[in-house]
Amino acid sequence: MRSTVERRDDIIKILYDQGRVRVDELSDQFSVTTVTIRNDLDFLEKKGILHRTHGGALLRKNVYEDPTLEEKQERHREEKRRIGQKAVEMIKDGDSILLDSGTTTREIARRMNGVENLTVMTNAINIAFELVNKNDINLMITGGTVRSESYSLVGPDAEAVISNYYFDKLFLGVDGLDLEQGLTTPNPMEAQLNRLMVDRAQEVIAVTDSSKLGRHSFSFICGLEAISTIITDTNIRPEFERSLQRKDIEVLKV
Repeated sequence: MRSTVERRDDIIKILYDQGRVRVDELSDQFSVTTVTIRNDLDFLEKKGILHRTHGGALLRKNVYEDPTLEEKQERHREEKRRIGQKAVEMIKDGDSILLDSGTTTREIARRMNGVENLTVMTNAINIAFELVNKNDINLMITGGTVRSESYSLVGPDAEAVISNYYFDKLFLGVDGLDLEQGLTTPNPMEAQLNRLMVDRAQEVIAVTDSSKLGRHSFSFICGLEAISTIITDTNIRPEFERSLQRKDIEVLKV
């Protein structure tokens, strides 16, 4: 029997794939009552994820946005390049590094030169491609199920691999970073893997352009207390920066 959280995450995945769901079909699929499914849909409607209809629900795509990697790559391109370079400057010889999937972390991989004896694990196929021919990097890939939108690897297989190791630094890309809601991302499976990454890293460094600050997405990753540093661009609002600093988070602006 799946938990309530797991069932609701699965409903979101079905909604995202199909655009709509029916109460009776979900009841059969999850072997729960129609009352339980209606409560799930009511909960998700309050979160702004879906619109309830007679006998089912429709996805509100403008809220649950999960753009492709190519779409993300075109947004704030220059800021991501500067963030990537600053992140590389924080890496020391001999470090073990965990690189999350994403366009900003890809910029880190592209610039990861001149550091010796690194171990780097990533859950992103495109990031692995950037690193495979770099000298002095022991490259590890998580394995798992491929998400075509992000070239990321997720699921139980990816989680099982990461759980076997500990890392000096995690560079974590996010879709939202909010003072109250913490770090978030649209996809529940990505969020679940990210939570495990956070647990396995001695130091967690969030890398994000300032457009994502002060907003949140659907799936919770972790609270701000889990991160030590944020690398962002100079367009961060001064009051937001001060709020982060009051939480003992170092803010690096590039």
